[in-house]
Amino acid sequence: MPVDRLLPTREAEDLLDLTRTVADRELAPKAARYEREEAYPEGLFKLLGEIGLLGLPYPEEHGGGGQPYEVYLQVLEELAARWAAVAVATSVHTLACFPLATYATDAQRERWLPAMLEGAQVGGYSLSEPHAGSDAAAIVCKAAPVAEGYRITGTKAWITHGGKADFYALFARTGEGSRGISCFLAPGEAEGLAFGRPEEKMGLNAVPTTTAHWDGALVAGDRLIGAEGQGLGIALGALDSGRLGIAACATGLAQAALDAAVDYANERTAFGRRIVDHQGLGFLLADMAAAVDSSRATYLDAARRRDLGRPYSRQASVAKLIATDAAMKVTTDAVQVFGGAGYTREFPVERYMREAKVMQIFEGTNQIQRMVIARQFARRES
Repeated sequence: MPVDRLLPTREAEDLLDLTRTVADRELAPKAARYEREEAYPEGLFKLLGEIGLLGLPYPEEHGGGGQPYEVYLQVLEELAARWAAVAVATSVHTLACFPLATYATDAQRERWLPAMLEGAQVGGYSLSEPHAGSDAAAIVCKAAPVAEGYRITGTKAWITHGGKADFYALFARTGEGSRGISCFLAPGEAEGLAFGRPEEKMGLNAVPTTTAHWDGALVAGDRLIGAEGQGLGIALGALDSGRLGIAACATGLAQAALDAAVDYANERTAFGRRIVDHQGLGFLLADMAAAVDSSRATYLDAARRRDLGRPYSRQASVAKLIATDAAMKVTTDAVQVFGGAGYTREFPVERYMREAKVMQIFEGTNQIQRMVIARQFARRES
């Protein structure tokens, strides 16, 4: 059922209507088959870019949509309710645009940002490494300065859109310690850059996740974003926004599971009554609905703080924690509502449950989110 949203403008309402129309036509009918066949949706992200959904929270002068973050996240939620993998990849693209949009020079933005925001180029985010996931400061991939720019050597891991993206927000080491990490706008193809085979994942299989092997590949000097050594701060700032994207995706996935469970509970009968009329199951659906509504409220609170220019890092971690834990619980309960049928691939809820699990892991595990939240309560003595 359509979510009754409180949007800030008529333009935002029209945008959500457009999103639902496109998602119902282009995403929902394809999701199950593409996920089952692990087939990449060629041309789909170009379409999303052409209708303006890949640059929503960025300035209009560079080809973006100029929308508040609270509107962008609700668009993302609608996409996730139809096809979670596409919504996650859209969130990652937005994350990959963040360093250029926020820390680059005017010349860099004018040169590269319009194609990224208009969907002519799709991006990936390349921070994690095989032994440096949640501990971003532990990365070892190196960027060695040479006359033409930087030679990149090392392995990056868990890259959404790996091997398919046109560019990557790449973080590599130019010095020692946490202040020795720098950010680059790396091209999607370069001599000395190769990608591993896609990971065999539990879910979100239509969009590949791969490793990237940099064997002295050259990245031009003008692709350094910000100053040398500023990369870790850029990465962490981007992740605050990215966590909100994942919270919205998790909420959309949970909403889809709730809707499927409600429809089934109204159609299925047991002991002479619709199963929705049995109090035990009705209470389960009520708890699922409360979890979805709470998830939406937490990410919107953080987004509105971001839109007002207020601190929102803790709220972003809360939203990511609450929404992804809720998605795991709601999708699992949806399978329970369907009973034995929910354990089969005849219905989408088993896929929803598999897709929900990774949302508790990427963009910082939920244990890391608890650390981020808890650290803000530690008083520092001067």
